[in-house]
Amino acid sequence: MTTSALIDVPDAFVASYGAHGAAERAWLTELPALGAAFLDRWALRPDGPARYGMASLVLPVRRADATPAALKLQRPREETAGATSGLRAWRGNGIVRLLDHDEASATQLLERLDAGRPLSAVPDDTEALRILAELMARLVAVPAPAGLRQLADLAAAMLDQTPQAVRALHDPAERRLVRSCASAVAGLLGQSGDRLLHWDLHYDNVLAGKREPWLAIDPEPLAGDPGFELLPALDNRWDDVVATGDVRRAVLRRFDLLTEVVGLDRERAAGWTLGRVLQNALWNVEDGESALEPDQVAIATALLEHRM
Repeated sequence: MTTSALIDVPDAFVASYGAHGAAERAWLTELPALGAAFLDRWALRPDGPARYGMASLVLPVRRADATPAALKLQRPREETAGATSGLRAWRGNGIVRLLDHDEASATQLLERLDAGRPLSAVPDDTEALRILAELMARLVAVPAPAGLRQLADLAAAMLDQTPQAVRALHDPAERRLVRSCASAVAGLLGQSGDRLLHWDLHYDNVLAGKREPWLAIDPEPLAGDPGFELLPALDNRWDDVVATGDVRRAVLRRFDLLTEVVGLDRERAAGWTLGRVLQNALWNVEDGESALEPDQVAIATALLEHRM
């Protein structure tokens, strides 16, 4: 049996990721050989079925000394460009450890965590949110290394794109909301920050570990203000927020817990969270949408009313 035959690429991953385009399909064709090359290069052996996310395949492996690890295969792209430097800067403090990497292919060898126990499995939302907030506080305490994407640049680009996006929205109320988010960002351009941000910290990007009870995974590092980190945590398990019967109160409860634990200035954190809503709105319009997502509208509305 060839080494590449040991690389199991799930059909569901092929179908979902291959739907993005020709470059993605070409990479999927090369994936078994790529994985086999790194099994040989790093003296690894497969140790269980593959798992996958939106854009990566993760193979449980064991190193030559039998230490469990995870081989992460992903296409080099803008979103992963700073992942290695971010993981190096964090040094495993609150986040999965980087054991080895190949810059050209974006392949990473990572500490193995328990993929079957995400933070989303913790039933008590307050407990889960506090765990996430405590991890966030540790992550944003680290200064961003040189070379990362800058929130200041993203924010300026978002403001440039806002007028065209507003015209694409059908609902006048949503147009006003997006303009309000843009106004908040404009007022913060001089306070974009220099912390190392995860940029996608939500319950399913926190897994149980042996070294620590919980560790973050899958960062998309960005240099900026920690307030820009909050939105993924605010809309975790949105059905639970709706089920409270008072969405505004539930959103503000989460916002209060996050800002308190992470130690953030509330007004600046609210403004940068509105900036994150703006970013999502721009992405939706770019994808051909003419309306905002209800959870984004609810979060932005709650924070705007709170700031008044």
